[in-house]
Amino acid sequence: MTLIKSISGIRGTIGGKTGDNLTPVDAVKFASAYGTLLKQKSDKKNIKVVIGRDARISGPMIHNLVMNTLTGLGIDVIDLGLSTTPTVEIAVPMEKADGGIILTASHNPKQWNALKLLNEKGEFLSAADGAEILEIADNENFDFADVDQLGEVTINDAYMDIHIDEVLNLPLVNAEAVKQKHFKVVVDGVNSSGGIIIPMLLEQMGVEVVKLYCEPTGHFPHNPEPLKEHLQDICSLVVKEKADFGIVVDPDVDRLAFISNDGEMFGEEYTLVACADYVLSKTPGNTVSNMSSSRALYDITKKHGGSYEPSAVGEVNVVELMKKNNAIIGGEGNGGIIYPELHYGRDAVVGVALFLTYLAENNYTDVAALRASYPQYYMSKNKIELTPQINVDAILEAMAGKYIDMKISLVDGVKIDFPSEWVHLRKSNTEPIIRIYTEAQTQEKADALAEKIIGEIKAVATL
Repeated sequence: MTLIKSISGIRGTIGGKTGDNLTPVDAVKFASAYGTLLKQKSDKKNIKVVIGRDARISGPMIHNLVMNTLTGLGIDVIDLGLSTTPTVEIAVPMEKADGGIILTASHNPKQWNALKLLNEKGEFLSAADGAEILEIADNENFDFADVDQLGEVTINDAYMDIHIDEVLNLPLVNAEAVKQKHFKVVVDGVNSSGGIIIPMLLEQMGVEVVKLYCEPTGHFPHNPEPLKEHLQDICSLVVKEKADFGIVVDPDVDRLAFISNDGEMFGEEYTLVACADYVLSKTPGNTVSNMSSSRALYDITKKHGGSYEPSAVGEVNVVELMKKNNAIIGGEGNGGIIYPELHYGRDAVVGVALFLTYLAENNYTDVAALRASYPQYYMSKNKIELTPQINVDAILEAMAGKYIDMKISLVDGVKIDFPSEWVHLRKSNTEPIIRIYTEAQTQEKADALAEKIIGEIKAVATL
C-alpha cells in the first residue's frame, strides 16, 4: 500500500506501517504540520479551522484524530461532520476561518483516505504553503498548547443546507423554471455524502428523485470513480424508470457525471461543456480547463465569443489561471465544475443546478439529443501502475523525444498534439500511476491511440 505526500495534502491506505500507509500517527503528524503553519502565518490569538468528511468507513477515526490534534495545538475547530468538499470550501470564508480540512480520498476506493488542505479563502493551498507543510512534518517542528490554551470544538451540521441555499440564490439558477418541468432524475450517491446533498437540492427544485446507493454508509457499491465501466446499475435504472437523466457524484461531491435518458453516458468531459454552454449564453466570457480535458470546451467558448486557455492538471492550477484570465466558468474534464460566482472550487451541487436550469429554460426534454448537439470528441482514459524501480521522468522524456516533430507541451508531463487527436501523459499526484489520456473524433481512434502509446511506454520501461 502507499502513502502519498504532496503539496495538496496527504493521501494513503488505512492500516499498515507508519510512513508507508495512512496510519493514525501519519494523520496526527500531518495535521500537526498544517496547524503549525497556520499558527506561524497568523498573529491572531484564536485560529479557527473548518473540518468535514465524506462517508468512507475510516472517516470517523481520521476525523477525531485530526480534530483533536488541532485542538491540542490551541486551534478552534468548526466541525461540519459528514459533509462534502465544496461545502467545506464554502464554509471556511463564511466562518471567517483560517483554513479548512476535508477528510476524503475523493474517487479512490474505500481503503483510502486523505487530508485535503484549504487556505483562509476555502481554496487549496499554494505550492509554497504545501511544501512548507511537508518540511514542518519531516522536521516534526510542532509546539502544542498547554492545558489552559487548548482549542475548542463547535459542531455545525447546517452547512449542507446553507450550501444548497447559496446555490439556489445564484442569478443563473432558476428553480421555478425547473419546477415547472417536473423532471425525474436518478441519483447514484455511491453511499456517501452525495446521497444526502444532491437529493436535497433536487427536491427543493421540484425534481422527482429516484435514489440509488444514497445511504451514507461508506460501503461503496462499486468503484467510486464515476466512469462508464462502474455505472451500469444507474444506466439501467435510468431507462427502467423512464427518467429524464441520471446524476452520479464521487464520494466527496466535487465530480459530476450525467447519464442521458437513453441510459448512455452523457460523458463527464461534457458536464463542464454543457454547464459552460449555459453560463456563456447568459454571461459571455473566458473559460479554463486543464490540458487533459476535451477540446469541446474550446469549441463552445469560441462559439460564444470567449477565449479558452488550458492549465496544468490540478485544481489549484486551474483556479490560478481562471483568476488570471477572469474566466467566468472553468474546471476539469473529470466532471469538476468551478463557478467563481459561488466559489473557486469544483462543485457538483452547483453543476447540477446549472444543468437543470439550462434544460428547463431551453425546453430540452431529450438529454441524449442535447449531448449529440455538441462537437463530437471521444476520450480514452487509461493508466499504468508504477513500481519503485520505474523512472517515470525518463519514460516521459523518451516519449517526448519520440514525437519531437509534433506539437508538444511539457507544462505538465507530456502532451502531444496530432492534427486530429492528442495524448497527454503525466505522473499522477494522488496515485502511483502514469495517466494516459487520449482524445479523437471516434472512440475507436481514441482507444487505438491509447493502446499504441501504452505499448510504446511499456517498451521504453523495459529497456
